[in-house]
Amino acid sequence: MTAALALTNPSAWPQRTLWSRGWYRFATPLPSPNFGARPPGLPVDLIVLHCISLPPGHYGGHEVQDFFTNRLDWGAHPWFHNIRSQMVSAHFYIRRTGELWQFVSGDDRAWHAGVSCYLGRANCNDHSIGVELEGLPTAPFEAAQYDTLNALCSALMQHYPIAHVAGHEHIAPGRKTDPGTGFDWRRMQNGLALRSECLPPAVRS
Repeated sequence: MTAALALTNPSAWPQRTLWSRGWYRFATPLPSPNFGARPPGLPVDLIVLHCISLPPGHYGGHEVQDFFTNRLDWGAHPWFHNIRSQMVSAHFYIRRTGELWQFVSGDDRAWHAGVSCYLGRANCNDHSIGVELEGLPTAPFEAAQYDTLNALCSALMQHYPIAHVAGHEHIAPGRKTDPGTGFDWRRMQNGLALRSECLPPAVRS
């Protein structure tokens, strides 16, 4: 099976195969040019949670997908000028409906963390998977998003040596605030049966 077939036609994958070259079977693939190779030999052991909506508070459009693939119409909304110089991506994006999109192979380095450090390790892009939730840091997320997130995290933990889950706010404190007060860490923890040590110290019970 070719890489192109695996990417564009998950139904053609071998039965029960969840992953093909870092692409997840149950995500809609939309490859972003904003990625790079991970440092050789570095394990992918961190999931970083973010939230995004473009413009802020607007849900259901295609703007986030366009932003992560460098196709956003900068003139479509005045707020977009705040991010015009940015070229970013995440591995995954979960919409309010629970719909899941993938922009970068989990085997590659997406551009989601920026200047960051977690548990004494800098450059979190090198060893993490970035997951964006459609939403605002100050507003609750939808039940469908938690369902998709837990299913995705479970699949990631089976495929990569994931040891920790943190928010952007925990790897870039003072610079980022997402996923924010609207995210229910306990709900995610209970859904995945995660040990407290897997979570940021600030949200542990």
